[in-house]
Amino acid sequence: MERAAVFDVDGTLVDTNHLHVVTWWEALRQAGHRVPMHAVHRAIGLGSTDLVAHLLGEDRDKDEDAELSAAHKALYGQYFDRLPALPDAGSLLKRLHGDGWTVVLATSASGAELSALRRALDADEAITATASADDVTEGKPAPEPVEHALELAGVSAERAVFVGDTVWDMRAGRRAGVRCVGVLCGGIPRADLEEAGAHAIYADPAGLLASLEDSPLA
Repeated sequence: MERAAVFDVDGTLVDTNHLHVVTWWEALRQAGHRVPMHAVHRAIGLGSTDLVAHLLGEDRDKDEDAELSAAHKALYGQYFDRLPALPDAGSLLKRLHGDGWTVVLATSASGAELSALRRALDADEAITATASADDVTEGKPAPEPVEHALELAGVSAERAVFVGDTVWDMRAGRRAGVRCVGVLCGGIPRADLEEAGAHAIYADPAGLLASLEDSPLA
């Protein structure tokens, strides 16, 4: 039977979370908002509008959202040619593909950003499909990104595992009914990932690959 391995990308497969922290912090600073970096870090993994709402509140000037998102995108875009894949991220995807898993990415990235992430991974032959921000109306922690990934894979939730690095990932996976695997390389504490629904936790893609035979992806 088919089975799907669904992966978040930022902070899970590519070491970008802290680049997002700095560029969101700078975009907010330029607009006159003083938001501490630790708060920005906790919000990484949300889509742009949800991230701004999480940091600035629902009573903010929503007309400013698009400008903040555009500023972040421009600042972050300066790194597109040198985004670093996490250790063994591409090897993990290739191994799972070789083992018969349908590998799907579920990410809030799209367009040129998604292309840059895929170039960093250098594992296109292992990736069956991508559920990007352009494909859903609600981002994580809503289940829609994971559910759409399952639709692309043609696999039921019971036959899937979702790997991510944030509490938003774990909540989205749990709500979609899939087993969730957490990785610590995005900088979120183990206890937070466990509380949000992680069934197993590894240091990074290399740690998951090394323990694959004893993992939910066995």
